[in-house]
Amino acid sequence: MTFLYIVVGLVIMFDFINGFHDSANSIATVVSTKVLSPIAAVTMASFFNFVAFLIFPLKVADTMSYGVVNANVINLTVICSAIVAAIIWNLATWWLGLPSSSSHTLVGGLVGAAVASSGWSTVVMGGVIKIVIFIVIAPVLGMVMSFIISAIVIFLARNHSPSGIDKHFRRLQLLSAAAFSLGHGGNDAQKSMGIIWVSLLVTGIVTKNESIKDHMWIVLSCQSAIAFGTLLGGWRIVKTMGQKITKLKPFEGFCAESAGALTLFGATHFGIPVSTTHVITGAIIGAGARKGASAVKWGVTTKIFWAWILTIPVSAIIGTIMYHLLKVFIA
Repeated sequence: MTFLYIVVGLVIMFDFINGFHDSANSIATVVSTKVLSPIAAVTMASFFNFVAFLIFPLKVADTMSYGVVNANVINLTVICSAIVAAIIWNLATWWLGLPSSSSHTLVGGLVGAAVASSGWSTVVMGGVIKIVIFIVIAPVLGMVMSFIISAIVIFLARNHSPSGIDKHFRRLQLLSAAAFSLGHGGNDAQKSMGIIWVSLLVTGIVTKNESIKDHMWIVLSCQSAIAFGTLLGGWRIVKTMGQKITKLKPFEGFCAESAGALTLFGATHFGIPVSTTHVITGAIIGAGARKGASAVKWGVTTKIFWAWILTIPVSAIIGTIMYHLLKVFIA
């Protein structure tokens, strides 16, 4: 039972780091356009991160519980190894200022530790493949939707002065930033809920006939952790997301955030654990690309793409190493 408490504590810690790491996703655009101060932005984002469970069904949590590895053949050592691997990769990419995916590092850690424990048969390949496919689909959706929304906005505002456009979209960006923060809290916090749930399943404390909603302490603790992490902010990544990819004006920030929010709402509705990092990066690129390919700093973007590609395999390797180390230590 003590080991279970440790694992649950690590999951909450991961969720906090997830919020800390991914706060840039929620606030980078609204801070870089100077619509909100950093303190006001993280406060707003934190609030909407927390209340997301009131809006979205817990389908992403179910996917993480049953759709990545087989809960019937894994144990707490596997889960602990995966969480430690995810924490290590998140902290490393935060230090380097790279907006990598907390979702995918968790999936990679789970796969690596599960394979080390019981072989590839423990991996739910269909679920993992769907998540991997969305490494490409999510940012492309964000990019295309942002480009389209930007084109529509430009057309509708063609007869207005630049100062008038700026004034109106400073207000509208408050709504789009809030919507994206809501989507972030809805999708990301549920991943930690799913891991806590599978930890309780493998120890026999709960059964598959029960629901996460029957244990609200899981929901509230995960939403609180990600909200508190967001409140403290990950400023290294804010700079990368808000300034280094492309220069954003308020209307472009509105378009990127709106596209990102719509993508996250759809993914969460269908129970797909996508990367909020991938979504908003694609959306920012889409908003910048409307001004021409030269408006996007592709050198920075290439480094981000490499971080995306490496996240799952590197996390899987770390998860494998952590499993073998923990197995010796626990034994």
